[in-house]
Amino acid sequence: MSRPVRIAIVGLGFGAEFIPIYQAHPEAEMYAICRRSQTELDQCGDKFGIKKRYSDYTELLRDPNVDAVHINSPIPDHAPQAIAALEAGKHVACTVPMGVSKDECRRIVELQRKTGKVYMMMETVVYSREYLFAKDLYDRGVLGRVQFLRGSHQQDMDGWPNYWPGLPPMWYATHCVSPCLALLSDPAAGKVALADSVVCHGSGRIREELIPKYNSPFAVETATFTIKDSDVVAEVTRSLFDTARQYRESFDVTASNVSFEWQQCEGEDPVLHMRGLPEPQIPRRVKVPDFAGRLPEPIRPFTGAIHDATHLSFLQGAGHGGSHPHLAHNFLMAVLGRQPAFPDAVTSANWTMVGLCAHESAMSRGARVAIPTY
Repeated sequence: MSRPVRIAIVGLGFGAEFIPIYQAHPEAEMYAICRRSQTELDQCGDKFGIKKRYSDYTELLRDPNVDAVHINSPIPDHAPQAIAALEAGKHVACTVPMGVSKDECRRIVELQRKTGKVYMMMETVVYSREYLFAKDLYDRGVLGRVQFLRGSHQQDMDGWPNYWPGLPPMWYATHCVSPCLALLSDPAAGKVALADSVVCHGSGRIREELIPKYNSPFAVETATFTIKDSDVVAEVTRSLFDTARQYRESFDVTASNVSFEWQQCEGEDPVLHMRGLPEPQIPRRVKVPDFAGRLPEPIRPFTGAIHDATHLSFLQGAGHGGSHPHLAHNFLMAVLGRQPAFPDAVTSANWTMVGLCAHESAMSRGARVAIPTY
């Protein structure tokens, strides 16, 4: 492509966080926005100076000027909207999860292959500064041999939109699954770690009025999954309702030389455990770098690296550990054919299906479930 990639953002709640990033990126054109509510659509368009506006997603897909859609709609809409966009010949970036069934994931993988368009699930954790720090330590050999991985995502979803109440915890598991698999991957070299089976147990019980929508009773779901062609096993834990816990996205690497832990409570720095030191000196908290240098200069402030008054407008795009500009940049580079999308369609399906198959296991009293790979 010899011109900037024309982006259309669908869903303008969380999705609006990405508008100023695409506007600042030297190889993107923030072309169009889409939201069902005309009033809210116009408010957003006026705020960011975007002229092309759609309240009908189908009409947006008919626009030949749209190269790529970035989907930030409610979870049940992710797969149908991604499928429609691929069928319309658009590249797709989509917030997590990929879908809510194995069939939805399979269809997206098949369509991506058929159309040759990019599909990328916009998983924030694997572009957060904390994950990038751990990944850098692993790639440089500092950690040594990885022995075990653990992820945890706990969040109180009471009061959120009406598709959330009673949602099986593992249906929204990519934030804790993805770092475990991404750490062992090297997409530039064509090496991607994929989970191949999972065992999960449900624990506790949510309020009775929350159960009927999804027929899922569990307050907490905890799973262990095996990784193809690896001797490493990962453990993940999810909760959504009726658990007293501050919001947490946590990721631990247990390794032979140095182990990494992130995070116990919001705002706490990660911990490194150093082998061979006297017991009181083994753990130490570390400040992680921002990794803004990996990005084009105009979007570096969106990582949160700059917090002075001159750049206050950039703070809108600096959420989720500074991951947003990294996600947008990787997607654009994939569309332009300069590097692989990560996660691509196959990887996104696997990360999503760890959770779907984990819930299937929990509902079957911990039976092992094989995870399909496409």
